[in-house]
Amino acid sequence: MGRSPSPCVSNNYKRKRSRSRSRSRDRDRHKIKKTSASASTSKSIEEDFSFTNYKRDLNKIILYSNESNTVVNNLDDFWVFLKKYEATLRKAGKPIIDYGPEENRDDTSQIFSKFDCINFKTSIKYVDTVYHDHKRGKLDKKLFQAFLNIVSIYLDFKNKEKFDKLRKLRQAQKDLPVAKYRDEIVAAVKNERVVVVAGDTGCGKSTQVPQYLHEAGFESIACTQPRRIACVSLSKRVAYEMLTQFESKVGYQIRFEKSKTADTKICFITEGLLLRQMSSENLPNYDVIILDEVHERHLMGDFLLGILKCLIHTRNDIKLVLMSATINIKLFEDYFSAESAVVIQVPGRLFPIQLHYKPILIDDKPTRDDRLDPQPYVQVMQLIDSKYPRNERGDLLIFLSGVQEITTICDAAQQYAEKSKNWIVLPLHSGLSLAEQDKVFDYPPEGVRKCIVSTNIAETSVTIDGIRFVVDSGKVKEMSYDSTTKIQRLKEFWISKASADQRKGRAGRTGPGVCYRIYSQEQFNDMDDFSTPEVSRVPLASLLLLMSSLGVSDVRRFPFLDTPPEDAVENALLELKQHGALTSNEKLTALGKALANLPVEVCLAKTLVLGAATLPPHKLDSALALAAALGIRSIYTTRAHRDFECENARTPDESDHGDPLTLLSLYCAWLREKRDTRGGRAWCRRRGIEEQRLYELTKLAAQLRSLLQSSNLMETPEPESMSSAERALRHGQVKQLKDARRQFKQKAANDLKRKKRLKMSSWEIVDENANDDDDFDIRDVEFRLTNDAQRIQSLIAGSSTSSGRDLVMLKLVLCRALYPQVAVADGFNHHKSVAEQLYHTWSKPFVFLHPTSYFGKQSKILQLSEADILSDMRELNAVGYEGKLPVSSKHQILCYLSLLETTKPYIVNSMRMPAAQTLLLLAHSIDTNIGFTRRE
Repeated sequence: MGRSPSPCVSNNYKRKRSRSRSRSRDRDRHKIKKTSASASTSKSIEEDFSFTNYKRDLNKIILYSNESNTVVNNLDDFWVFLKKYEATLRKAGKPIIDYGPEENRDDTSQIFSKFDCINFKTSIKYVDTVYHDHKRGKLDKKLFQAFLNIVSIYLDFKNKEKFDKLRKLRQAQKDLPVAKYRDEIVAAVKNERVVVVAGDTGCGKSTQVPQYLHEAGFESIACTQPRRIACVSLSKRVAYEMLTQFESKVGYQIRFEKSKTADTKICFITEGLLLRQMSSENLPNYDVIILDEVHERHLMGDFLLGILKCLIHTRNDIKLVLMSATINIKLFEDYFSAESAVVIQVPGRLFPIQLHYKPILIDDKPTRDDRLDPQPYVQVMQLIDSKYPRNERGDLLIFLSGVQEITTICDAAQQYAEKSKNWIVLPLHSGLSLAEQDKVFDYPPEGVRKCIVSTNIAETSVTIDGIRFVVDSGKVKEMSYDSTTKIQRLKEFWISKASADQRKGRAGRTGPGVCYRIYSQEQFNDMDDFSTPEVSRVPLASLLLLMSSLGVSDVRRFPFLDTPPEDAVENALLELKQHGALTSNEKLTALGKALANLPVEVCLAKTLVLGAATLPPHKLDSALALAAALGIRSIYTTRAHRDFECENARTPDESDHGDPLTLLSLYCAWLREKRDTRGGRAWCRRRGIEEQRLYELTKLAAQLRSLLQSSNLMETPEPESMSSAERALRHGQVKQLKDARRQFKQKAANDLKRKKRLKMSSWEIVDENANDDDDFDIRDVEFRLTNDAQRIQSLIAGSSTSSGRDLVMLKLVLCRALYPQVAVADGFNHHKSVAEQLYHTWSKPFVFLHPTSYFGKQSKILQLSEADILSDMRELNAVGYEGKLPVSSKHQILCYLSLLETTKPYIVNSMRMPAAQTLLLLAHSIDTNIGFTRRE
């Protein structure tokens, strides 16, 4: 039997349990008091507490929490998140200060917390520093921990946001029509030498095919584009899709600019640069060459096709891929029939497009001045406003023929936009800077549409999302060339049916669209099927010289896709012989080899070679700058010659010797402005000059200098000596400039990730006198990285023609290179007005001075004064003189760069020279009568 406990033991046990319960109650009461006090303290802290009050010091923790690595890339974005986070917690009645899992669990707890998933470690030294600085501000270490927890939540949020974007991106790639043909394209490239991908608009071939081939194992891919903007935009997009924005796996290479490195696997490159690489490197590094937009039939693109057609027979390791949206498949199949080209047709992803011919009643009667009437285009904008609600998204894309037409329509559209407040008007053409071109990709505010007024650059080279409406003028401006008269004609033509369909397709990429054609169905039916290739309508001298330098033995038998006109080839060969680039047997001379290495026109390249041989070394910069100025686009803006204030501002820097010397003088004045004020943009704007062109001029001159040095035509100067103080100063400047460039690229990469919004002020007129030189300009940063103060001063000294001898020598070098491009005044000019002054060239008589040229406005300087005439005409006629011009030793002729016909045939970029001395010095032969009273 069990023994029952004694009463004493039982009573002791009860007393112990009672005391234990009492102590437990005391502890609970104490704990409740402590918790209540803590809660009261926490509540008092949170009533007015916000981490934003300590923003300046807390940034130290965010920026340097891992000693040297920045955890939060965008501080502004983080603080916006924190404000919203605190506001959300207050609205929900939850505490702002969350100390994390350590305050809510003991050491043995295994409860999972979201804070355990954050890879975030704080540098203690910064926490201690900020803690001690803010003891009196009651910001203790626990509050720091709470702040770090918010940072952790932010990072977790951003990661989820990135993964969501990535998921959508990958899904969008899978939804592209070209994705269904991925395996077929890769297999064809692996097994065949030539593959043709004919993909409709919006199928994704330009961005996806290079990625497919890279993922299939091809390590070096070149993708050509006809335009620079396409190279840059495509490389950025492909790098974004491959998650390599901060690497160099995807790069681009255009004139004066590149992001390509030794690690680049996919390079978007212009056709001309790839040809230059072929002439020097024979393409040793490329596994695949993709020729995109081959339907545009550019001169260099067609030549590249012929070169690669020959190259694939000598190199078995290279593959050729041709891509285009609209393509004459039969033409390319026949061209590559010997190579058994495989054709893969990829359908587009076009939504239904409503097509309207002549949506607005248009008067077809020709006007007296043939100026473009902007009213039909403005009326289409009004039609869209009245028919489609503002909350329905959809932008407008207008196709016009040229820059002048774009300016006309933009001016009228902006006036309407200011009244309606429904539009942001943006121009788009290749003459704009990359930053200005990029604006068309930004998003307008809610309820506002973009009106993009573009040349044919937006047909294929640039894809703009959100386009719902397209207005097609049906016109394009193209340059044609008469090889007999040596005159270029800039004329407006009807586009082809293929181009019209391409323009229409831009309206149906992202949803149902509408295309308004400002022409009739009958006019469309009369259009050509495809555009005329450039090889049939441009000068061929530079191309034939390049072909000879590449080893093409007989240029007449070169396998062009379309054979160029026979007379154009023969006249180009004759021109090269006149310049001494080819022998009479059409073999490349030493001079021709030197000219072929310089990426400018033959006559400008000859200017450099002659300058290197005759000018003093310290004055060769003037020839380099002159050739570069004539080798780039015009430096003048559209308002330069119609704004009286701009013309007056340029007057002090104009040269009465002609347009080439005026360009050189303006360039030197700009360099002095960069030296003295470290500015330039406002200076250029006041004079109607596009500063981007002056940066290009500087880069081209530097490139030409490097090529002359590598060809041993110019000595490489010794680096200028610098004191230790100057070296330290320059080192600091370079460091600051590189930091600024790095920050700009970082910002550009971040901008690519997020949507950029256009401001309603985009249509406002810019203050032309505003001084914005204090604003950041990446072009100025790049300029100063390669040109320090000493270099700028050296450029000014070398490019200036301060002495008369320097000026005469430079003019003589340029004139010798341009010869026989000279113009002689008509005998009756002294009876005519400035606008009617006529000149005669050896290839084209009766040409005019261009109205925007220096002599077109100041032709009196070309006329003889009474004191310059040597004798009375009646006395001269008595001794057999038959000329109509007065006899004088002061007659002048014009040396010119080119002839251009728009409304009339004009002399372009002319320079005056003494007639008798120049012709006697440069003429190949002199014909005269028996009495020496007439010379020809």
